[in-house]
Amino acid sequence: MKPDVRPQNPHFSSGPTSKRPGWSIDGLSTEWLGRSHRAKGPKASLQQVIDLSRKILGIPAEYHLGIVPASDTGAFEMAMWSLLGARGVDIFAWESFGEGWLSDVKNQLALEDVRTFQADYGNLPDLGAADWNRDVVFTWNGTTSGVKVPDGEWIASDRAGLALCDATSALFAMPVDWSKLDVATWSWQKVLGGEAAHGMLALSPRAVERLESYTPPWPLPKIFRITKGGKLNESIFQAATINTPSMLAVQDQLDSLRWAEDIGGLEELIQRSQNNLGSMEQWVAATPWVDFLAADATIRSSTSICLKIVDPWFTEHEQNERASITKQMVSLLEDEGVAYDINGYRDAPPGLRVWGGSTVETADINALQPWLDWAYAEVRSD
Repeated sequence: MKPDVRPQNPHFSSGPTSKRPGWSIDGLSTEWLGRSHRAKGPKASLQQVIDLSRKILGIPAEYHLGIVPASDTGAFEMAMWSLLGARGVDIFAWESFGEGWLSDVKNQLALEDVRTFQADYGNLPDLGAADWNRDVVFTWNGTTSGVKVPDGEWIASDRAGLALCDATSALFAMPVDWSKLDVATWSWQKVLGGEAAHGMLALSPRAVERLESYTPPWPLPKIFRITKGGKLNESIFQAATINTPSMLAVQDQLDSLRWAEDIGGLEELIQRSQNNLGSMEQWVAATPWVDFLAADATIRSSTSICLKIVDPWFTEHEQNERASITKQMVSLLEDEGVAYDINGYRDAPPGLRVWGGSTVETADINALQPWLDWAYAEVRSD
């Protein structure tokens, strides 16, 4: 039977993600539109984004934090192109974004001393194999596989190399030990549901030391340049962005950060995401046709919740047929207005991906589950 109750908010996309509960564009200030982002007022708003992000995430005062171009991708590319090459590099990849960083390091930067540690979707490579005399590149949460690192215990406190972490779908929803990271990047449009094209870059004192003591042998595009005259370009970390930001997106991000602070800060943000995962775990345990892509609960993401269909009727189909079936499910749910954009990532095994980050209400996750059952029953009966 078709369920009676629909999610109040059907936005379950894994990026850009759902806006915060109660969000309205009418709540955003337009005071700085049409003004230079270098002017006193607009620059103060950019600095507020930096300061509130630092406060909520608990980023140490000695870490540099700045707003950079081109979302998390731009931030992480900036870090890799500016920092890598001084030491050998270990890269851990278990989904498409990690594979992208691996490809860039090997094929674009063309580093020779690169060790790769890879795993199939749903699994982690052996994190214990990392050599912390080398630089180590990894994602904290694999957005396209629903697999996260369990914690930061595998990262050596006395490391000689740098830990470079793409943390975009983890920060604001998962606890992170900042002492274990030298570089962390994220984007506004992930956990807090901000607007696209703006990235954040956090650098430890050790990363700054590398920047000021090592010059990469390749040319750096303007938007990747973090140093000036051999020293860190401090202005980037004092709200003077490299390129022109959207001041409307800035106000939107401030709105999200203020909401996060108002509801209780990081602890509450993490709990909200954990509640969403917990709801999905209860449903999966009671639902024979579906399971998590990440079988190990200790590495299962609470934000990008990836599901696989385990019903023999489904698994006996060819892969392209399985992809067609999940696409049919997604279309049914979109037509009913109960779930948007929940098909699995294009490079992942055919399945579903439901965003469970902090802006998603658990009541909506609960309401979605009977609809998933309905949609699967519909396509199975055809």
